[in-house]
Amino acid sequence: MARHRQAFLQSVGNVLDRGSLLLGPELVAFERAFAQFAGGAHCVGVASGASALQLALAALGVGPGDEVIVPAMTAVPTASAVCAVGATPVFADVHLDTVAIDPMAAQAAVTSSTRAVIGVHLYGRPLDTEALVAAVGVPVVEDCAQSHGATSRVAGAAAAYSFYPTKNLGGIGDGGAVVTDDLALAERVRRLRAHGASQQYVHVEISQNHRLSELEAAWLLVTLPFLAADNARRRDVAAAYRSAAPHLAWQAEHPHHVHHLAVVRAANRDALRGHLGAHGVGTAVHYPLALTQQPAYTRFATAPCPNAEAWSAGCVSVPCFPELTDAEVELVCNALRGAPA
Repeated sequence: MARHRQAFLQSVGNVLDRGSLLLGPELVAFERAFAQFAGGAHCVGVASGASALQLALAALGVGPGDEVIVPAMTAVPTASAVCAVGATPVFADVHLDTVAIDPMAAQAAVTSSTRAVIGVHLYGRPLDTEALVAAVGVPVVEDCAQSHGATSRVAGAAAAYSFYPTKNLGGIGDGGAVVTDDLALAERVRRLRAHGASQQYVHVEISQNHRLSELEAAWLLVTLPFLAADNARRRDVAAAYRSAAPHLAWQAEHPHHVHHLAVVRAANRDALRGHLGAHGVGTAVHYPLALTQQPAYTRFATAPCPNAEAWSAGCVSVPCFPELTDAEVELVCNALRGAPA
C-alpha cells in the first residue's frame, strides 16, 4: 500500500473537496476503467464480492424455490450468495488437477429447478467457462474473486469480482463489482445495489444497500494500472516454485493463471507445513473444508464430491504476492526443494 499512498491521498482530497462520498465520479470512472480491463460492456461497483454474486443472481431472477449449482471446493461466499437470494445451493465436484468445477458433474446436477451455475476461477486459474455453459444450458455466473486479469472477457452471463484487501486488485476495505455484456442485467444490478431505487425515493424493487464508496473507488482507480505488472510478478514467483519443486502436486498450470494463491496438494499436509515452517516459510490453508463438509452447508450435499474433499484435506498455500523480494522467493524455493510430497 505504501507505494500508492501519495496518489491515493490526492484522490481523497479530490473526493472531500467535491463532497460526494457515494455514487459519484470516482465510481463512474472506476466502473468504466474496470469494464475495459475485464472485457465487459458494463461494470457496476458494489459493496463486496459476496454482494456481486448475490446481485448477479438476483438480477438473473434467481430466488426462492430455485437451485444454483456451485463447485464443492470454493470459499463459503460462493454458496452463501445463493442462500442470500433464497435459492438452494447444489454442490458439484471439481477436477482433481485444476480444482475447477467439472462440467459433467454440473450437468448431472441440473434439475428442472436449476436456474444458474456459478463457476469459480479458484486461486486465479481460469476455468473453461465456455465448456461449462455448453454443458449446463442455464446462465453461468463467473466467480472472479481471485482471478483479476485471468480472463479477457465475460464468457458467462456475468462476472462477479471482489476487491477485498488481499485480492490481486485489493481495496482499502470491502468492495466488489459485477461485469456483464447484458445492459438490462447491469441496469438491474444498479437498482438493486441502492435499495431497488429507480430514482431518489422511488423504489421499484425490494433490496438493501450494496454500494461501493467513492473512497474505495478512488483507491481502485489508483491501483488498477499496476495490476498487469503485479500479475506478471505473481506468475514469475509461481514459476520459480514449480521449477524448484516439480515433485509436488501443484494446481495445474494455465498460461493465464494470475496466482492469487500458489497452492500445492500434499499427501500429509502437517508434514509439509512443518517442513516449510522449520525453514522459515509461512503457509496457510485455502480451504480446510469443502462446502460439503461445512457445518452450515452439509444439509445441501446430495452427491459425493471426493475430489473437492481431497483438495480440502491436502491443500497448502505458500507465499505468493508481488512484493516478495528475489531473496525471499529463493528462500521459499530452497525450502520447497526438500519438501515432502
